[in-house]
Amino acid sequence: MINLFDAHLHIIDPAYPLQMNNGYEPPVFTVSDYEKQRAWHNGGGAVVSGSFQGFDQTYVTDALRQLGSGYVGVTQLPATVTAEEVTALHQQGIRALRLNLYRGGSAELNDLERLADLVYETAGWHVELYADARTLADIRPSITRPERISIDHLGLHPDGLPALLDLVSNGAAVKATGFGRYQGNPIEAMVQINEENPEALMFGTDLPSTRAPVPFSDKDIERVQHAFSNSERIFHHNARRWYRLTD
Repeated sequence: MINLFDAHLHIIDPAYPLQMNNGYEPPVFTVSDYEKQRAWHNGGGAVVSGSFQGFDQTYVTDALRQLGSGYVGVTQLPATVTAEEVTALHQQGIRALRLNLYRGGSAELNDLERLADLVYETAGWHVELYADARTLADIRPSITRPERISIDHLGLHPDGLPALLDLVSNGAAVKATGFGRYQGNPIEAMVQINEENPEALMFGTDLPSTRAPVPFSDKDIERVQHAFSNSERIFHHNARRWYRLTD
């Protein structure tokens, strides 16, 4: 059984606030639902805030409490967040800030540089961007420290791969998640990213695959296993390093 640090998963618990995003309300997917679906050795993971969760922190801190050791949170914060609030969240297991430039529900691009500096200097967090890679060339001037940035879902589109590889060559990480969201061959994109920097890729299930045209399947794991001789890096080691967890 594969040892997987699931670098990108969502918990959707109706006990906590949800907000419709572009008319969409996500299905329920609790910690119990996730644990029932998990068919790999539990190597931990990252619980990521979605657009439909806005700036609510209660669901993610409760999910981390239920999931236990090895799990971290990736949350959305308003532009007005303070260092004291970041420190308090760090103590509850949050390890990264997410900016959802694709669907909204988070702080915006013009807040990126200031927020990135705040969370890094306060708690050592990086920033995760949900963005179409075709926009990366335009927003590149706002990314002054690529080594503190990761890009979700392989950047969504192969036409943005050159800009994505530029970030990777300068230390950025990429989440190999949501294969059903990628408008190309995800393995071909991963091969190029891995050749550019073998420490860049982090695999995640993206469960429960909200709004994805094709949901996650265990076959996604098999595809990566067959394509990469260094799949342990992609499944486990790179993400644990990125989230500053020690083996």
